[in-house]
Amino acid sequence: MNPPVQQRPGLGIIGMGLMGGALMRMTGAARGWDIDPARCVHADSAAEVFANCAVVMLCLPDSHIASAVLAAAETRPGQIIVDTTTGDPGVMAALGAALAEKGCHYLDATISGSSVQLLRRDVLVMAGGDADVVERCREIFDTFASEVIHAGPCGAGARMKLVTNLVLGLNRAALAEGLAFAEALGVEPESALRAMRAGNAYSRAMDVKGEKMIRRDYTPQARLSQHLKDLRLMQNCAGERGMDLPLARTHRALLEKAEGMGLGSLDNSAILEVLRLHRE
Repeated sequence: MNPPVQQRPGLGIIGMGLMGGALMRMTGAARGWDIDPARCVHADSAAEVFANCAVVMLCLPDSHIASAVLAAAETRPGQIIVDTTTGDPGVMAALGAALAEKGCHYLDATISGSSVQLLRRDVLVMAGGDADVVERCREIFDTFASEVIHAGPCGAGARMKLVTNLVLGLNRAALAEGLAFAEALGVEPESALRAMRAGNAYSRAMDVKGEKMIRRDYTPQARLSQHLKDLRLMQNCAGERGMDLPLARTHRALLEKAEGMGLGSLDNSAILEVLRLHRE
């Protein structure tokens, strides 16, 4: 059970979706703003958050939206921007450099884990930026993360997130394919999941997504379309370095098919529905 949340009047959040809302709940942030007015907390605009908070956390769909928010913001020297967005490492490194010229501190503090895991303090923070700024924010990170890694300079947190998300997504896809295969063979999905969790096939994806797949409960913890966005970004970054990601390419095709089926707004475990269709 989590201890009572300490209110932090100097902390604000921009982007109050699944992850942003969970961050608000766990950190005790005083203000939160979103393009959806129903999600706003003590803030009528992003400008109000920037004007009143010494630390502003961004939790946005991609780094280009984060760039637009920061371009419009009136930041001030000494202010800390903690960007949890899963975005383009190059863009995020450039944001860090631009904010440094204004005397601001920027961390690309990406989060490995879903909003539900964050509410259990079972996520990893991978932060890029100055090590001393990471330490200054550690008290905030400790309200929702089980571990914090300083990955390197600005952009390093974003790079690390793409690496971990690639493997995490493939684990989830492999689990879905295994359960669809079990169904085709007439193996009870509960028995298949129990066997996989007990043996060398185990991955944490089974703990997080296994029951959701079996129940076909796709209430979103992390939306399928968001991971598809991440896969496209992974492939772009790999292509810039002359590398192909064949497994990620296959995963992307599956998620694009799922999105075409209208599953994009559902939990990423809904990839199972695509794999269930792959039967003669």
